[in-house]
Amino acid sequence: MAMENFRQFLVALFAAVLFGVVSIIFVLVWVLQYREGLAWDGALGEFNWHPLLMVTGFIFIQGIAIIVYRLPFTWQCSKLTMKFTHAGLHLVSFILAVISVVAVFDFHNGAKIPNMYSLHSWLGLTAVALYCLQLVLGVGIYLIPITPVYWRAAVMPLHIYSGLFLFTSVVAVALMGITEKLIFGLSDPKYKDLPPEAIFVNVLGLLLVIFGALILWIATRPSWKRPSDQVLHTLHTNGGGEDNTKVGPSLSQLTDGADSETTGDVRKRINKLDRADSLIAE
Repeated sequence: MAMENFRQFLVALFAAVLFGVVSIIFVLVWVLQYREGLAWDGALGEFNWHPLLMVTGFIFIQGIAIIVYRLPFTWQCSKLTMKFTHAGLHLVSFILAVISVVAVFDFHNGAKIPNMYSLHSWLGLTAVALYCLQLVLGVGIYLIPITPVYWRAAVMPLHIYSGLFLFTSVVAVALMGITEKLIFGLSDPKYKDLPPEAIFVNVLGLLLVIFGALILWIATRPSWKRPSDQVLHTLHTNGGGEDNTKVGPSLSQLTDGADSETTGDVRKRINKLDRADSLIAE
């Protein structure tokens, strides 16, 4: 099935991946060239895992997880497969975020620095906790087969909103974190004197903002939304294939078990299922 404005989608997708990868490279160069490198010994090298894993996992991988449903080449995959892919990417993102938080606490404890005193730390840990809750609820509602369809349809708007809100919040908290690091980490010259490291990390912040904006743009374009499973099922059936992950039954399945119903009643039920399915498809 052809996507509307496919070329524009490819440009936005390529740009998002490019800015995301470049952001990761910038963080890696920052900690290796300007900071103390990477280690796991309780020293500054361990702290540096925090920005690297946060940008890699909590921003880049989370961003890809948000738009994975919208990649046209995944439309031929079953909805169940895409649900597991979506959840799996979010799980990887969450694991990397937890490791990065452990690195910060371990460094602070070793250096006798108080924990959880800054607004960055408050918002950051809150984001990790809410992300965990979002992940658990998402798996419970959308990956457990016994969950009623109307529950999934009712919760989907909140699921989408909270996901985009958390992603945006994580980008904002990351900007707070790298600014805080520059303020405390640069002494001679200071951050206000704009040394090369400050310029480099400021550019990193711009890259993260652009990446976040591109992900939000891709995720909110109605014309780039994955078609409903009912539509995909019709296309696959006409082409000789079959999608076994339909949310609702086919017309023949409904009529076989509903001899007492009129044709109009059956059509009403199908329309309701289609509307629910369109809400569920991301």
